[in-house]
This record gives sequence, C-alpha cells and structure tokens, in this order.
Amino acid sequence: MNHDPASHSPAARRALVTGASSGIGAATAQRLTSEGWQVFAVARRAERLEHLAEHEGIIPVVCDVTDTEQVAQAVQQVAEAGGIDTLINNAGGALGVDPVAEGRQEDWRWMFEVNVMGTLNMIQAFLPMLREHGEGTILNVTSTAGIVSYEGGGGYNAAKFGQHGLTGALRLEEAEHNVRVVEVLPGMVKTDEFSAKRLRGDAAAAEKVYAGVDKPLLAEDIAEIITHAVTLPHHVNLDQIVVRPVAQAAQHKVIRRG
Repeated sequence: MNHDPASHSPAARRALVTGASSGIGAATAQRLTSEGWQVFAVARRAERLEHLAEHEGIIPVVCDVTDTEQVAQAVQQVAEAGGIDTLINNAGGALGVDPVAEGRQEDWRWMFEVNVMGTLNMIQAFLPMLREHGEGTILNVTSTAGIVSYEGGGGYNAAKFGQHGLTGALRLEEAEHNVRVVEVLPGMVKTDEFSAKRLRGDAAAAEKVYAGVDKPLLAEDIAEIITHAVTLPHHVNLDQIVVRPVAQAAQHKVIRRG
C-alpha cells in the first residue's frame, strides 16, 4: 500500500464499516463519506446496500461477517479496490430479554457469533492490511452492556463483555504495530431495528423501550463520535468512549417523562 504521507490526508482516508445496511453502520458510512472518506459498506442485505451505494464514496460489499469464506472474499475485493486504513466493526445485535435461567441457547449462540466471532473474523482478516499501512485503526462498537450487567440482558451482556475483552487485549497486542484500537460503548440508542429485532418483531414492545425518554441517542450521534475518533491524528487514541443520553444516567436509571 501507499506509504506516502500525503496518502494519510483526510481526503484519502479509506474505511470499512460492518453492519452498514441500517442504524449506526449506515449513519457512519454516510457521515464518513461526507467528510471525504471512501467507505466500503459491509452487510448481508444487498438491497439495503444498493440504496447506500447511491451516496458518492460508498462501495457496497455483500458479506456475512460470521462466514469466514465470505470475509475472505471481502478482503480480496477491498484489496483490489485499494485497501483500507480503518476497520469499523459495528455489526452486532441482541436477541431476547429472557433471564439467564430461561435463556434460549440458540439466541445466545447467535449473539456470540455476530458480536464476538464476527468481530474476530474481520479483525483477523484485515489486520495484515492495517499493519502494512503503518497507521491502521480498528474501532469496535460494543455497548454499555459490555461493562454493566442488567436483568434480562444475560446473553447480550455475555457477548458484549466478550467483545469488550477482545478489544482490550487487541489494543495491548497491536500497539507495537502502530495499530490504533478504539472502543465506542453506546447506551440507549433509538434505531429502526435494534429493539425490534431483540423483541422478535414486536413493534409495540420495541417502542416502549424508549417511551417517555427525552432525546434518546440516535444513530447519527454515534456516527459523529465514531468519525471524530478515527479522524483525530493517529497518535491520539480514544481507548474507550462510553456514551449515553442524559436521560440514561446509568444502565438501571432512565428518566421517563409523561
């Protein structure tokens, strides 16, 4: 890859964003391109990516991050298109709100696969490219659920705690390769799909999650934070960014009005 200092200018920056078909991923892809980045938008749903690809600077990559063969194909596609200096692992999700005693093992497996193994697959596949660049960045979008447990969140807590632990170890291991490792840990973020998927399509129950909350975070808020973190000079590493709406003072305390 090009090691000319000019290639590190904002106009030349190149990122890959997973989970880019909706929510935080889509917002991040659009925000980065608005700042002059070229973005490889990765997701399983080709039709959603086609809509994103209408934005200048976004290259769609259809890929399931839990499938190592598809990830290998994505690496080849990205390399042939010029490579990246920044990997943003946003793909993830929650499924179910059962207590641990009643948790469905298939839900837990899915959460571990997409949140932990999907992140691992992408890191292992793209690390050689990021190391070769000389100033690579990996940003993992985890969750406050990865540092504070709560009732009904056991499976998601376990998966996000795992992703949080992976991120911390990676930062220690990759510093010698000058790979910057950032973790963004959002709290309550109102998106079109997160709670609806977690609650198995129950739109009414999903809406209650945010009922009465004055100004929950939006996908665009997290996208702005991600863009700021990866656009800072490379020697500046925002190790962990915990972000909640003011109304969510803690995992167990949410101010609801009306």
